[in-house]
Amino acid sequence: MIDGVFKAAENKMKSALEALGNELKKVRTGRAQVSMLDSVKVNYYGTPTPLNQVAAVSTPDARSFLISPWEASVLKDIESALVKADLGMSPQNDGKVIRLKVPELTEERRKDLVKTVKKIAEDARVAVRMARREANDEVKKAEKAKEISEDDLKRSEAEIQKLTDKYIAKVDEAGDDKEKDLMTV
Repeated sequence: MIDGVFKAAENKMKSALEALGNELKKVRTGRAQVSMLDSVKVNYYGTPTPLNQVAAVSTPDARSFLISPWEASVLKDIESALVKADLGMSPQNDGKVIRLKVPELTEERRKDLVKTVKKIAEDARVAVRMARREANDEVKKAEKAKEISEDDLKRSEAEIQKLTDKYIAKVDEAGDDKEKDLMTV
């Protein structure tokens, strides 16, 4: 029974960490990363389709993207999807491929992005703590129902806290790495 509570808590904590990773990908640094375009959906024959399914997306250098559609007819749709996505980059269409230049980040913008990263990381920490609270509640219920002893309750709470500390440290590390990335000129 206790093992099931640990597994459920760990799964919730893992999903909070994955969600943090996905949110941090959306925060734009001064470098071009293909994952920055993951949220772009292209109107492909009437269906919103991820950009990477209608074109090859590459980064020829650290400051730009090269988008090569698999069908030339989709070029205009890709261009309009990029404009609609409001990425802060204007697409340059040469008839065969689309180029995007990643603008330099100003110091003020970097600081704003760091604040955003801190908020995203705090949300992930809250999700981890919520998983801890739910696990502790389950263990306490089991102890009240006389399914486990008081010693097992204390041991379980200590184990749950260790697990929580481990995931909080991972969240902090991911947030710190992104902050360093943002502040690197």
